[in-house]
Amino acid sequence: MKLLSELVKDFDYTVVSGELDTTLNDVVFDSRKAAADNVFVCIVGAVTDGHDYLGGAYDQGCRVFVVEKNVTARDIAKKDDGVTIIRVENTKRALACMSAALFDAPAGKLKTIAVTGTKGKTTTTFMIRDILEKHGIKTGIIGTTGVYVGEQYIKIANTTPASYDIHHFFQMMVEEGCAACVMEVSSQALKLDRTYGIMFDYGIFTNMAPDHIGKNEHADYAEYVYCKSLLFQQCRHGVFNIDDKETVNMVKDASCDIHTYGLTDNADLYADGIEYISGEGRLGIGFDVHGVWNDHIEVNTPGRFSVYNALAAILVSELIGVDTENVKEALLTTFVKGRVEQIKISDKFILMIDYAHNAMSMESILKTMREYHPKRIVSLFGCGGNRSKLRRYEMGETSGRLADLSVITADNSRDEEVLDIIEDIKVGIDKTEGEYVVIPDRKEAIKYTIVNAKEGDIILLLGKGHEDYQEIKGVKYPFDERVIIREILTEIEKAK
Repeated sequence: MKLLSELVKDFDYTVVSGELDTTLNDVVFDSRKAAADNVFVCIVGAVTDGHDYLGGAYDQGCRVFVVEKNVTARDIAKKDDGVTIIRVENTKRALACMSAALFDAPAGKLKTIAVTGTKGKTTTTFMIRDILEKHGIKTGIIGTTGVYVGEQYIKIANTTPASYDIHHFFQMMVEEGCAACVMEVSSQALKLDRTYGIMFDYGIFTNMAPDHIGKNEHADYAEYVYCKSLLFQQCRHGVFNIDDKETVNMVKDASCDIHTYGLTDNADLYADGIEYISGEGRLGIGFDVHGVWNDHIEVNTPGRFSVYNALAAILVSELIGVDTENVKEALLTTFVKGRVEQIKISDKFILMIDYAHNAMSMESILKTMREYHPKRIVSLFGCGGNRSKLRRYEMGETSGRLADLSVITADNSRDEEVLDIIEDIKVGIDKTEGEYVVIPDRKEAIKYTIVNAKEGDIILLLGKGHEDYQEIKGVKYPFDERVIIREILTEIEKAK
């Protein structure tokens, strides 16, 4: 329980009506959760406006409201029935501050590490988590694949959840005995003030490419870059990929101290002697590290981008004070569900699951796999329904151009027909000389790639990644590709 005066102490406000000595149990920003013992914060969103639901929240018993529009008690109720209204300039920021106060400022009780960038965020967070835990620092994660608090796993809808949820998860981590949290911070989260008021101990910039531009996201690339840069005005130590052209914009208005990593010797930490490791059904990468830290490193995930992710993790670990052996041991075993995740079923070929679900991420992984000189690259993918057809054309063309064999199948077809989506993919792939087969049933498509695998192949199951369902006509059916692969292997064995 908190007094309203305690919840609003960290920002400027005007008391329109009522008193600040009201005792409250919770802060809500969804009017459906409004009740007599909480305060309703009216958030203005891209689609809905919380101010439109003041009356509904009142009818459910709520009597304390935080607004950013000119609202009076008479606008909410027909009579002044003990209504308290606090007006602020920005309710999103107010929500962030009130949430921190509600949960007793848990961010200050953790070592906080925030990772932003277009690609590499998820893998980098897991690398850092594994390194810190190897060093004896119990660490939670918030990111694309969910929230990890000790042994507890929580699914979330957004890469970076609402400010209330962030502070709630921080509190859970503190109660669980965590000493650190590493989290992905998206450009949308920074734009919408979800991390407002948090002073992160460390902020990491991975890389930048056009993404998340369009309706309800970013107006243009310039805004996307600017929003990413905001992280470095709310962290103490900044870690930057010096090889990325947008680093200059990330550091331009940064208030943190600056540390750099990359593949050139002008970085504080840099790598050379890159070696592509393959054999016995696995892929990895090795490299030498120089600068503020010197050693040879091997990483359990393939590709040049893995070097960058590892360098970011190593540099943060060095700043924190983790010893060398713990870093090396952790990076040897780190893997992220659905991110170039290797499923070992044979020494003769490689089978991997990856979340690549647009042309940019597909091109990146296909080019990465080509660096390992496979006999063939087999690309299995579909496209989501209720999404832009342009993505389907582009993915079809990319796979046709860069894979030796494309297996076109289902993904989350949602409200569309799978065969209609496949026809759109074929528009793109038919622009190339690439060989392809169409197998609409995704399980049968996966079985086809395994049964017809050749020695030296790399088979990529793209699009689902960490997801464990297929969404069809509004229903999410269980579909974890790891489970599906085990079922297929059992079927093959029984058929012998």
